[in-house]
Amino acid sequence: MQKPPTPVLVIGAGNIGQMIAALLTDTNEYAVTLMDQSEAVLARSETHPLLTRCVQAIEPHDALVKLMQRHQAVISAAPFSVTERIAKAACEAQVHYLDLTEDVAMTKAVMSLSGKTKAALIPQCGLAPGFISIVGMDLARHFEKLDTLRLRVGALPEFPSNALGYNLTWSTAGVINEYCQPCEAIVGGNLTSVPALEELEHFALDGIQYEAFNTSGGLGTLCESLAGKVRNLNYRTIRFPGHRDAMKLLLQDLRLAERPSLLTEVIEYAIPKTDQDQVVIFATATGMREGRIYQESYAHTVYPQKHAQQQWTAIQTTTASSVCAVLDLLMTGRLPQQGFVKQEDIRLQDFLANRFGRAYVSRRVA
Repeated sequence: MQKPPTPVLVIGAGNIGQMIAALLTDTNEYAVTLMDQSEAVLARSETHPLLTRCVQAIEPHDALVKLMQRHQAVISAAPFSVTERIAKAACEAQVHYLDLTEDVAMTKAVMSLSGKTKAALIPQCGLAPGFISIVGMDLARHFEKLDTLRLRVGALPEFPSNALGYNLTWSTAGVINEYCQPCEAIVGGNLTSVPALEELEHFALDGIQYEAFNTSGGLGTLCESLAGKVRNLNYRTIRFPGHRDAMKLLLQDLRLAERPSLLTEVIEYAIPKTDQDQVVIFATATGMREGRIYQESYAHTVYPQKHAQQQWTAIQTTTASSVCAVLDLLMTGRLPQQGFVKQEDIRLQDFLANRFGRAYVSRRVA
């Protein structure tokens, strides 16, 4: 007898939410309710027998809880600013909760709710934080004594053509938030906070020149997990050379960090979107193994891919595939069913072997 599809609520019908819904329903094993406050946004999602569109805001709270109770899990693909309200509703409804937030304060708020639910709370299920933490912990396990772990991720245009070397592929407000908030790191064995946009470095990968600099949130809970086990741990965002200096001019010299909504409006007016993007992932660990110091790295670039009969950008692919893989592992009993679950608790081999996680090992087709 065939098992009925698992009911999942996806909140937020933007680019990522739509792909999450498409990936899950395409398996015929998940029945998805895609919720958004905008009927026009919902109308852009592809129809499927297992997809239900729901026009609803996250307020009133009681109505959201009631909707959640008809599902086994909820995935928040909504803006980070509403993360805590959605997580609280999921705890009250006693359903599994997953999100894509990069905001440190919101993640800590979700963590504080872990004692109030009998279900699992799994925030930061995207790319960075998310997959990069899984990679980082996997590298860390390869050493008898870990010294340094450097994690780098960038969502970039394939064909940069402006002074920023950047196109819109992700939430503009989310990017600006990462550029403004303090960044967690471990330096000399001590957990510390370092300023965003600083510690600029340059490197080459596959013959292409990049820069990287501190941004907030990319490590997720990895600092906490590796405290006392690593001498240096840091996360930096990858961009094309010159991007950091231009953003410092806007955010600091012109003081637009104090007016993020204005900067968001300017960027979205002037910088074009693109579907021709790439996600660059680069992680390096050094430490002791068999009495010698070793270095081991992980490097991979993800390009736009076709899934569920549709073409998706690289950032959509990496973000949506990641949270779907985590949900799949949760629903098949490969992850704890209750309490706060960290991304680094997920084994890399389990993730990459998953039907959704395999998007991270796909090679570009010419």
